[in-house]
Amino acid sequence: MNGELNVRVVLKGVHKVNARLATGEVKTYYYAWRGGPQIKAKPGTPEFVREYHEAYASVRQPRAGTFMTIIAQYKAAPDFTALAQSTKRAYLAYIKLVEDEFGDLPIAALTDRRVRGEFKSWRDKFANTPRKADYAWTTLARLMSFAKDRGIIATNPCERGGRLYAADRKDKIWSEQDIAAVLSVASAEIQLALILALWSGQRQGDLLRLPWSAYESPYIRLRQSKGGRRVAMPAGTPLRALLDATDRRGPLILTNTLGRPWTSDGFRTSWSKACERAGISGLTFHDLRGTAVVRLAIAGASVPQIAAVTGHSLKDVEAILDAHYLGRDIQLAEAAVLKLEARTKL
Repeated sequence: MNGELNVRVVLKGVHKVNARLATGEVKTYYYAWRGGPQIKAKPGTPEFVREYHEAYASVRQPRAGTFMTIIAQYKAAPDFTALAQSTKRAYLAYIKLVEDEFGDLPIAALTDRRVRGEFKSWRDKFANTPRKADYAWTTLARLMSFAKDRGIIATNPCERGGRLYAADRKDKIWSEQDIAAVLSVASAEIQLALILALWSGQRQGDLLRLPWSAYESPYIRLRQSKGGRRVAMPAGTPLRALLDATDRRGPLILTNTLGRPWTSDGFRTSWSKACERAGISGLTFHDLRGTAVVRLAIAGASVPQIAAVTGHSLKDVEAILDAHYLGRDIQLAEAAVLKLEARTKL
């Protein structure tokens, strides 16, 4: 065994996750329990056993009648365990903040009308990083919602808490120059992703999972992961031409340079590098979804027509155009005047 001690101990609850890296290699990750901390030592070694026991020793034991008992119940419930691994990791970081501040708070105190003010004051400590403040509040509200659903508390003191972070979208539209700049330096795989997003208006996650079976020229049909909305759209001529010319190297339309499915991190890294080479900053892949809405509006599409393509609700399309873009885009104004000129002689 080359001097290595192979420890054969059955460790209850160890969770194993196999993940395919961007290189195509399959790597196995071990966690002390589902949703728990990662064990980085090699399985079968004393270090692995030590990290396992340290993870369990670090778990704060809930004291009866305190907020910690709610947190412990939430972590063990399907509300949490059924979440994606990446989502759970994100929640655990903010749950830790809640534990540190309110873990010993008596459950009885949650019925005091003043507790909402205490929660707000805690959130405001993160006001210098508004997104963090909002995520912390959302996590706290989720825990309170769980407690209410389980009959532990009668009302949720965190309902309708509002947000500190407000994204300013006025500069978040991809111009024709921006698009051309990326297309001029990007790989064929990134170019296909850009054109697909631009002409479909779909989210990155849905596009990375989009199979070739969803494309039956000239239509693309899919079910959006967020909300489950079914979308059927004609692929525009530029997109259709690109799809028809693309080699089908696997079941999914978008693949990396090795012909393998993209991981979210792998795609994000390659996309960022392409944007950096093109000199693009301040714009994200997600902004292509809003850009698709604006492009359709500029072309004269109605709100229902835009919604049919992108899968937005009518209300969301109107909000995007009204609140973020319509009043600021000169092309829309020019299109409106041209339509008026075509219908009148005065």
